[in-house]
Amino acid sequence: MIRSMTAFAACERAATGGQLSCELRAVNHRFLELAVRAPEELRAIEGALRERVAQKISRGKVDLNFRYRAAAGNVGTIQVNERLVTQLAAIHARLHGEFPDMRVQFTELLRYPGVVEEESFDTAGLQAEAMALLDETLAQFVTSREREGANLAAVMNERIDGIERIVAQVRQWLPDIRTALRAKMEAKLADLKLPLDPGRLEQEVVLNLQKIDVDEELDRLGSHLAEARRIFRLPEAVGRRLDFLMQEFNREANTLGSKSVDARTTQAAVELKVLIEQLREQVQNLE
Repeated sequence: MIRSMTAFAACERAATGGQLSCELRAVNHRFLELAVRAPEELRAIEGALRERVAQKISRGKVDLNFRYRAAAGNVGTIQVNERLVTQLAAIHARLHGEFPDMRVQFTELLRYPGVVEEESFDTAGLQAEAMALLDETLAQFVTSREREGANLAAVMNERIDGIERIVAQVRQWLPDIRTALRAKMEAKLADLKLPLDPGRLEQEVVLNLQKIDVDEELDRLGSHLAEARRIFRLPEAVGRRLDFLMQEFNREANTLGSKSVDARTTQAAVELKVLIEQLREQVQNLE
């Protein structure tokens, strides 16, 4: 499927004790390069976050950014071990009789291990919510890539159609070009007024025609066009396949130009290179 590498998506939801947001943005890159920024509570699942992103995105320089904002006035719940406090108070009362000068402040009592316990933060819950939020953001992100990819596909199909028209036009010109070249060569040989065997003359003409024959190049260009259209329909990311195919297109266009002995095919080769370069520029944007 044609998907753009550039995209952006952002989602936000209420989460454990606050608000959690997730942003994904990507630009062109040869491979997948992922940078993750997340609060401390999510550091333990960074590997899982990376794995989840890699399941949906195969190419691009991607930034994943999580933000967590605790709700206003949100503090952990404090629990007092009243049984322990009662025991400590009884000990204090008993010892106070023996040591009247001994004084224990209430704040000192609270610092005794086990007297005050703060309810632990639900980190696991927040992490599960982060994974769910990432899935939601990824879905929007992929949709954005596909939407932009559809626009790119329309542009690339126009270039493919243009290349196909040029190939068809050159095929129509070939018989006339061959006839004109044969006549030109025969005229030159006749001007030399050399005694040549008719069979040898024909052999020389055929040999020279073979040197400038572009049927194979046109056939390969036709095959590349069919392959490009096939790749467009594949369900997976196709950027790398098309990138390689552009090199093949360019090779055939260069050969066509180098073999040209006619102004029309020379101009056609130039126009082919322009269309192929425009196509290649669009391919650089694909996942």
